[in-house]
Amino acid sequence: MTNGAAGAGGAMVVIANAIKASGAIVRVEPQEFLNILSKAKEPLVVYSRAGFLTQHKYLTSYKGLIFFAKSKEQLLIPASVEIVNAKKIWVPEM
Repeated sequence: MTNGAAGAGGAMVVIANAIKASGAIVRVEPQEFLNILSKAKEPLVVYSRAGFLTQHKYLTSYKGLIFFAKSKEQLLIPASVEIVNAKKIWVPEM
């Protein structure tokens, strides 16, 4: 096995462990994220703005799943939604 293949295999193990630790994370488009918020009772959103080319990242839970969306534009979150500002949101890449 080459060093590159070993490194890629090691990265996959790290990602798999991160997913196991965090549970299922469902990536959705920004509009679908807003649709989910409208269905949730007392929704909580974790929000982070980061990157050289600003990206807005959002997490919320609904029916036992964690939903993640990112957008170049800030989403218009309803005033009734509780928002927690995070320094960083990291989601495993697959």
